[in-house]
Amino acid sequence: MPHAPEPDEDDLDAIAPPQPVFHVEQALLGALLLEPHRLSDVTGIAADSFSTAAHAALFAAISTLPPPDPTEHAENTKWLDQVLASGRGQARGLTASYLHTLVQVCPWPRHTPAYARMVEAEHARRCLQRAAERLVQTIHDASLPHPVQTVLAEADALAAVVDDIASRFPPRAGVLPRTPAPPPAIAPDQTEAVEEEQLLLATATAHPADIDSVRWLLPDDLTLPLHAGLWQCLTTLARRGEPVDPVTVLWEAQQRGVLDDGSNPGEVLRLLAEPAGSVEHWGERALQRSLLATADHTGRRIEAYAGDPANTPFQLVVGARRSLADIGAVRTRWQHATGMVPPERRRPAPGARAGPPTTTAAHTAGTARATR
Repeated sequence: MPHAPEPDEDDLDAIAPPQPVFHVEQALLGALLLEPHRLSDVTGIAADSFSTAAHAALFAAISTLPPPDPTEHAENTKWLDQVLASGRGQARGLTASYLHTLVQVCPWPRHTPAYARMVEAEHARRCLQRAAERLVQTIHDASLPHPVQTVLAEADALAAVVDDIASRFPPRAGVLPRTPAPPPAIAPDQTEAVEEEQLLLATATAHPADIDSVRWLLPDDLTLPLHAGLWQCLTTLARRGEPVDPVTVLWEAQQRGVLDDGSNPGEVLRLLAEPAGSVEHWGERALQRSLLATADHTGRRIEAYAGDPANTPFQLVVGARRSLADIGAVRTRWQHATGMVPPERRRPAPGARAGPPTTTAAHTAGTARATR
């Protein structure tokens, strides 16, 4: 029974095997050790495509050393000794017995292209998972001076990974990921968001003519259902050209059922009567929070898809692109809010395999302006 190699262990046969791709990697390496000429059948992978340092070191050695003469290779282990010596430079725990194990566990060397394709698919999944993890980590990095700009750059990097996977694996029908979406993240302290949204509502009530300047702000951008409902009331009254003040907004809220959650009418009136700053400023702050929240949900959803080995590469592409579209929608509104005109995105050079169109939600983030 095959076992997992660890580069820093003397006995590589003593550790239980991990995921199925480990056995695929063993079969691929065994085929190349047994019949080195089959390396010409291997495409789409490199040393970093493998899941362990030992396997990566062996593939790097096999790929860089001149192939042996087939007749000579069948008669002695000279080339295998060279592979072992080269591999030990990167993974000192490699042993001759492990190379022998790899040769033994390879069922059919002629299946080398299929094994390589499986390794490529698993590597694509790991790359997507790492890119999604980086996006989520960036969103929660409180030290960033320009969070939106940095987060959108990570979203672009994630989209580029998706495009690369799409170019490598042809589309298939019925490929939605079967992995359930993760539950909503535990929201941090929303005190600041609530206060700023209250100022937005009060300031818009005091200056309804300014509401038209923030048409890019949607009710769903606000964190509380009450605030979202009140913003919808404000925009509706302003659009209809009706009088806007705390009393008319309160009445509109009653007509729309916004107060059905038990909100105290007197507290709503007080909330709407304390303006400060500008509508545009508070609207931009709310939209920034909405963009970061959307990116967080997108990153965690793609991370969940990529963390499920049952999903095929193209399932990952479909799921990731649908998720990235959510960021794209908020991003467009952010561009309108900040007056940013994005440059035309360059299309990547066509790959060896045809794939679906590139992700349209990704834009060049170098020109993004985080705050005004």
